[in-house]
Amino acid sequence: MTPNARATYLDASIATASPARLLVMLFDRLQLDIGRALEAQGNGDHQTAHHELLHAQDIVLELRVSLKPELFDGGPALAQLYDYLYAQLVQANVRRDPAVTAECQQLAGQLGDTWREAAMQLAVSA
Repeated sequence: MTPNARATYLDASIATASPARLLVMLFDRLQLDIGRALEAQGNGDHQTAHHELLHAQDIVLELRVSLKPELFDGGPALAQLYDYLYAQLVQANVRRDPAVTAECQQLAGQLGDTWREAAMQLAVSA
């Protein structure tokens, strides 16, 4: 697939995705970014790790800003998780600490799995 065709396909996928699917896509990318950062930290490639962690921070910030915690019982707790994950991503970047990055990867994976399960339940019930 050519780069232009791929970009067109991705744009169409995003434009037509349900809100639940968009959340899953964001978490997939978040996990990818953190995984790449962890690999780069292991290789001593601080520039790449920095870039990937910044993008991961942007994703978590967007998730947090778009969250309306007052709309459901678990909202405030989820907001705190997003805040914690964001702060840890910043620390992983500033300290260049693979252990903190690995913790972020685990938390993002758990959150992503939860959203993926919720999206599947929505799809089944629709």
